[in-house]
Amino acid sequence: MVIRFSDRMNLLTGSEIRELLKLTAQPDIISFAGGMPAPELFPVEELKRIGVSVMEESGRIALQYSTTEGFPPLRKHIADRMFAKNKIKTDSDHILMTSGSQMGLDFSARVFLNKGDIVLLESPSYLGAVNAFKASEAKFIEVPTDENGMIIKELEKILEKEDRVKMIYVIPDFQNPSGRTWTLERRQEFMETVNKYEIPVIEDNPYGELRFEKEFVPALKALDTKGLVVYLGTFSKILVPGYRLGWVCAEPEILQKYNFMEQASSLQASTISQMEVSKFMDIYNLDDHIAKIKKVYKQRRDIMLKTMDEEFTEEVRYTRPEGGLFTWVILPEYINAKEMALECLEQKVAYVPGGSFFPNGGHENTFRLNYSCMPEDKIVEGIKRIAAVIKKNLTDS
Repeated sequence: MVIRFSDRMNLLTGSEIRELLKLTAQPDIISFAGGMPAPELFPVEELKRIGVSVMEESGRIALQYSTTEGFPPLRKHIADRMFAKNKIKTDSDHILMTSGSQMGLDFSARVFLNKGDIVLLESPSYLGAVNAFKASEAKFIEVPTDENGMIIKELEKILEKEDRVKMIYVIPDFQNPSGRTWTLERRQEFMETVNKYEIPVIEDNPYGELRFEKEFVPALKALDTKGLVVYLGTFSKILVPGYRLGWVCAEPEILQKYNFMEQASSLQASTISQMEVSKFMDIYNLDDHIAKIKKVYKQRRDIMLKTMDEEFTEEVRYTRPEGGLFTWVILPEYINAKEMALECLEQKVAYVPGGSFFPNGGHENTFRLNYSCMPEDKIVEGIKRIAAVIKKNLTDS
């Protein structure tokens, strides 16, 4: 039997990160590979009580189909929170619930991209977004970045000469994979350029509330005067990922297209998940829960950076994130981090090689480290093991 798949399947491969996580599931592996929140911080007992309460009060509603837009009280909670945390003036009518923000990325590709259209993104950028956009047969142009975010002069150069740019994808807060955060000045310059060319922007913000120090910076959506920014949010990093709840915030004309995509794809996000998260926000203070998360993640970031300072040689560079889940490591160019990852796995420690975060290839001397999911003693031991492998590769060169 010969099965004929669509051409787009030739563009897609399994996520390198998801495949690596299968290897790192062994209990003796110290894994810095995933982007997962710490499970010991999940509010299990509170959510258990919430689940019982929802079923007792509204069980038949919670177990039924619902509207595509989502549970109105939860959308109201989200709209209020977006203003309080990100200075975004919006309301529940501008919010669509999705099954995680990854669904929002998939919808973004299907709403905006035709075959051969160009997506601009940061260099490096989130692998999950790249994979979502590939299915629409898009082309990618990587915009150079520095410690303050996307370099606007480089963005301008591209927009001046490319007429098929349909979408710009960015993560301005504690970017995955680099951990960098855009300054306010860079955000303002970016929005001036976007307004000039009127290109839709997908602002992905899963980590924005996980700031450990300094002041919050307004989201791009808060600076959006033409309705060009589509904002993607999620509960995965600030509450729990298992509910699979994200949202899209956009202007009505754009949001309607996302709504059509969801109707065609999944009909709606989980009714019971939405009702339970909304009830949690009614009864408990989400800010208090996030404060607990940030305290632990900051301690883990600090111990990782301290150990890297002590163990890594001066040839190795890395970012110092102000929040989020990741730091980004740059090795000398002659070291291949993907090959070195196999050596590290032999030492029972794992990271994600950086080459997969560059859609046009190259940069194989980079890798991403996650600090949220390992206890401090394992962070210290794991970094020491990686440092030893790096030193061996430096010596062998």
